[in-house]
Amino acid sequence: MIGYRFVEDHRADYEVSDLCRVGGVSRSGYYAWRSRPLSDAFLDDAWLANEIFDIWVASRRTYGRPRVWGQLRRRGIRVSAKRVGRIMADNGWAGAHSRRRWRAGPRDLAPAGDLLGRDFTAEAPDLRWVADITEFACCDGKLYLAAIKDLYDQSIVGWSMGERQTTDLVVAALVMALGRRDTLDGLIHHADHGCQYTSIEFTNRLADWGLVGSYGSVGDCYDNSAME
Repeated sequence: MIGYRFVEDHRADYEVSDLCRVGGVSRSGYYAWRSRPLSDAFLDDAWLANEIFDIWVASRRTYGRPRVWGQLRRRGIRVSAKRVGRIMADNGWAGAHSRRRWRAGPRDLAPAGDLLGRDFTAEAPDLRWVADITEFACCDGKLYLAAIKDLYDQSIVGWSMGERQTTDLVVAALVMALGRRDTLDGLIHHADHGCQYTSIEFTNRLADWGLVGSYGSVGDCYDNSAME
């Protein structure tokens, strides 16, 4: 099946006979396969592959089979982890296997664009929030503070502290802000491209609670200067 798909995907650019030889299939077998109607199983796999690809790209190509499978279940798609692994292997989609590879990955694939455009004003409370993480040197190590500011009155609406810069740190600040303020769907949450804010876990929380994510450009402190 994979050999036939290889021939089909490249037949516009190369001779079918050459592709069959490279793919290890016969010409007659390929043409017989091409003339058959697509099976329900094949169509189901194709649909599932699109869902898997969307999740994999949203994770900045770092999620492997277990985490992709978990995100599918979160979307209400019930499939076996083995099937997810097979489809990912067939398409060459693999996760990041080490912290070093993760840090060297793409840094410009934010889940959304810049919705503020350096306009750090708001006409009413709970319309535009900005967020960032800062660190403090303490006698026994570093302390990290994640905070969220309302651009209407410049008040800190949520915050959290911890010994590590993690996604849980920024999620905790967001939970505090939502618990203290009466927010509405469509509130803009603006941050930089820190991996905590662009992680699929954090963007899922924004979507769950009806908030809209916004991100400044890479390496430009002015796009989040109201919080910097």
